[in-house]
Amino acid sequence: MSRYFFMLLVSLLWTAGFAHAATDPFKTSSVVTKDEFLPFEQAYVLDAQFVNDALTLHWQIKDGYYLYRHQFAFKTENGAAVPADIPAGKSKEDEYFGHVEVYYHAIDIVVKPASAQTFTLGVTAQGCADAGLCYPPATVYFRVDPAAKSVTPTAAPVAKSIAAAKLNVPAAESSLRQWLGILLFAALGGSILNLMPCVFPVLSLKALSFAAHRDQRQGLHGLVYTFGVILSFVLVAGVLLLLKAAGQAIGWGFQLQQPWFVGGLTYLFFAMGLSLSGFWELGGSWMGFGDKLATRGGYSGSFFTGVLATLVASPCTAPFMGSALGFAATQPPLQSLSIFAALGFGMALPMLLLSLSPRLLAYIPKPGAWMDRFKQALAFPLYATAIWLCWIVGRQTGSSGMAVILGGTLAITLALWLWRFGIIARAFAAASLAFALAVLGSPLLLAGQQSLTTAPADKAWQPYRAETLAQLRAAGKPVFLNVTADWCITCLTNEKVALGTDSVKQAFQQHGVTYLKADWTNYDPAITALLAEFGRNGIPLYVLFPSDPKAEPVVLPQLLSPTRVIEAVAAAAPKS
Repeated sequence: MSRYFFMLLVSLLWTAGFAHAATDPFKTSSVVTKDEFLPFEQAYVLDAQFVNDALTLHWQIKDGYYLYRHQFAFKTENGAAVPADIPAGKSKEDEYFGHVEVYYHAIDIVVKPASAQTFTLGVTAQGCADAGLCYPPATVYFRVDPAAKSVTPTAAPVAKSIAAAKLNVPAAESSLRQWLGILLFAALGGSILNLMPCVFPVLSLKALSFAAHRDQRQGLHGLVYTFGVILSFVLVAGVLLLLKAAGQAIGWGFQLQQPWFVGGLTYLFFAMGLSLSGFWELGGSWMGFGDKLATRGGYSGSFFTGVLATLVASPCTAPFMGSALGFAATQPPLQSLSIFAALGFGMALPMLLLSLSPRLLAYIPKPGAWMDRFKQALAFPLYATAIWLCWIVGRQTGSSGMAVILGGTLAITLALWLWRFGIIARAFAAASLAFALAVLGSPLLLAGQQSLTTAPADKAWQPYRAETLAQLRAAGKPVFLNVTADWCITCLTNEKVALGTDSVKQAFQQHGVTYLKADWTNYDPAITALLAEFGRNGIPLYVLFPSDPKAEPVVLPQLLSPTRVIEAVAAAAPKS
C-alpha cells in the first residue's frame, strides 16, 4: 500500500469535515431537538441608541421566545449598577421561577447614565423558549458616550475579562501589549499539546525520521512541518469564524461534536496503528522510514505530518489555551487568525527546534533495530486512542453507531489486505474503502442524547440546566459547575485525578456544594453561550459560584488538583 492511500484518507477527512460544517453543521434529523433552537444573539436582537437624548435599549424577540424582567442588569465596567426604567411585563407562572413578568416580541428599556463621561455598559438578560430551552444569562457590552450621543458595541472590558485577569494587564495598557501577551499564552498552550497522548506517537515518528537521516536537511523539513501545523490551525480557525458569522453558536472542538468526524478519526488512528505494526507500509517519505527526506515526497510528508498532528490534537485543550481562545472569539478576524497561528507555531516549535539543532539531534540514539521495535510499540497507544474514539461515538449515538464504526474499521482492514494482490484485488480494496467512508454518513451516526443525560446512582452530580443554576444561586447555595465532554482528554483527566477523588466529594458534601455537569459532547447552543459568558471558546471550564448570590463566580484553572478544588470550595461556602 503506498503512502497516497494514507494521504487520501487524511485529505478526505479534512475536506469532508469542512464541507459538512459549511453546509449544515449541526442538523442531524427531522425531529425537533435542541440543535434547532436559535443562538441567544439571534433569538434576542439588541439595539442600543440615543432616542430623544435618552439611552434606549431595544430588544427584538423572535416568536416563541421571551425575556425575564427580573433578570435584567445594567452595570459599568467598574461593576456599578446603572439605573433604568423597565416597563411592566406580561404575567407568567414560570416552571422554574414561579410568578414572573416576561416580554414577548419586543421591549424598550431606558437607561439613565449617572454622568456625561464615556463608559462601558454591560447589559445582562436571560430568556427562554416556549419549546423548553432556557438560556443562561448573557451579557453584551457597549461603549457609551453621553456627550456625543453615541453607542458602539464592544468586547468585554479588559479589566473584567478572564484573559486579562490571567495576564494581569490593567485596562489602561495598550491593546498591542495585551495582544502580544495573548500570542505568548497561545504559543505556550500549543507547545503543551505535544505532550497529549494522541499527538505524541505522531511526533515520535517524525523524531525517528530525523535520527534515521542525520545527513539530510532536517531544518527544511522542520520548517515544512511547521507550515503544515500553522496552516491547519488557521484553516480550522477560518471555518470556525465563518460558522460563527453565519450565526452558529460553536466553539473550539466543534468538529468533535459530530459522530461521523469522530468515526473518521477512529479510522485514521486504527490505520496508523496497523501500519506501525507492519500490516502495511505507510511509505518511507511519509514518516521518514526508507526514501530520502530531501525528495519532493519527503517534503510533502513533512507537511502532511503537520496536518496530521493538528488533526489528532483536536480533542485536546492545554493550559493557557482557554484564555487565548476566549480572547480570539471577541477579536476581528485577522487578530483571531493570528492567535490561532500562534497556537500552531507553539505546537510545531519543539519539532522545529529539534530539526534545526544538531546538538539536540545528537541526543537521539543512532539508527538500529531499536527503531523498528520502538515504532511497533507506538502502535499500541494508537490502538488505544481508536478504542477511546469508538467509545465516544457510542456515547454520542448509542451502540448501533459504535457498531457502524467497528464495521468500517473491518472494511479498512480488508481493503489494506486486498491491496497486496494485484489490480483486480485492488479494485475490491477500493470498493471496501469506499464502503468504510460511506458508512460515516449512516443515519445510525446521528448525534443523540447518550452522554451525561442522567446523574449517577449515588447522586454525586446533577445535569446542568440554566434554571437549576439560577434556583440554586437564588437559594444561597454554592455551586460547582463542570463544563465537559467525552472527547475532551483534559476534562476526563481532571475528573479522574481531582473531581472524582473521595477528598473532593467529601468537601462538596461538607460545605453543601451542588455539583453540576454541563455536557458539550454533542452540540448544545446553550452551553456554547455559557462558555462565552466566561470568556471561553472551548473546554474544560470549571466555575465555582459562592453561596452569596451577589458574589462573582470564580473560574478555576484548566488543570485541577484536589487541593486547589478543596481550597476554592472552602472559600465559597457560607460563613458561619
